[in-house]
Amino acid sequence: MTLSTDGFIFPGISTRVVFGSGTIARTSEEVERLGGSQALVLSTQNQADEARALADQLGALSAGTFSEAAMHTPVEVTERALDAFRQSKADCVVSIGGGSTIGLGKAIATRTGVDHIAIPTTYAGSEMTDILGETENGRKTTRRDASIRPETVIYDVDLTLTLPADMTVTSALNAIAHGVEALYAPDANPVTSMMAVEAMRAFKAGLPVLRDAPRDPDARSLVLYGAWLCSTALGYVAMSLHHKLAHTIGGSFNTPHAETHAILLPHTASFNAAATDALTPMEEIFGATPGAGLWDFAKAQGAPLGLADLCLSEADLDTAAEIAVQNSYANPRPFTQDDIRALLQAAWEGRRPEH
Repeated sequence: MTLSTDGFIFPGISTRVVFGSGTIARTSEEVERLGGSQALVLSTQNQADEARALADQLGALSAGTFSEAAMHTPVEVTERALDAFRQSKADCVVSIGGGSTIGLGKAIATRTGVDHIAIPTTYAGSEMTDILGETENGRKTTRRDASIRPETVIYDVDLTLTLPADMTVTSALNAIAHGVEALYAPDANPVTSMMAVEAMRAFKAGLPVLRDAPRDPDARSLVLYGAWLCSTALGYVAMSLHHKLAHTIGGSFNTPHAETHAILLPHTASFNAAATDALTPMEEIFGATPGAGLWDFAKAQGAPLGLADLCLSEADLDTAAEIAVQNSYANPRPFTQDDIRALLQAAWEGRRPEH
């Protein structure tokens, strides 16, 4: 891979990372390192048991739990969480779970200024970014600010050993989407580009192993490493068409976050590959052009391939295309509403991209 070093800006990585097996045991240490004394543990309802176990582990450092985190970070849920946070007299938050829970942790942290320790249990990859997407009145809006980025991320490979097969695949493809956009971002740099390519190699090597051996610790470690790299890369570059479409569809139609990313990815990659050679390294990794290679890889892993599978109608595609062009954003290839509508149609049908 040839990277341009004609000139670039890399702001540096500001989040502390604790990576390994059994690292959740170091949560108390990380709370104290940040000067915290009372941590509110956040989770979804499905992971309430994990939140309570972590609160028990924290002992005197625990301010209790809040287990109502929801997909796409609804503002009304954040408001309830803020009430619980204030009543608990917590001085920091610890989020354990996927993007929904980590998003709630970010929403609290940016509103209150407290420190946030994120413990991801999927590969969704929002934990290393300064990006927060929130949903209100059926629309998802995204913003970036330094106060959104967690101070510490604890990656514990053991927490991913029981991740269901379907979630393993879709959240991994969600992470790969971060890497794809990092490659063609207008502010891409050699560091984030190398991270993105290295991550894709890790996913390509590790994810197929997990189909037959879902508890393989080496494969889990490799895939979690890839998720960290993709999350880090996205955290320091601009988002483009792929994330705009995923957020538009997810926020407007409440589709599952990871599945939406997974289905859209081959089509957005194919669309942009026609206008940039930044995705060329993917051809060697996935064995075909970027869009086709990603589609083949997703299919081989058993990922969903069509937006129709998420109960979207073709009329919904018209609405999504209209919303997606309402605000301008950087993208390597210019597009019209008709272009977006055609892309969404291909994704709805689950067709293999040509490029």
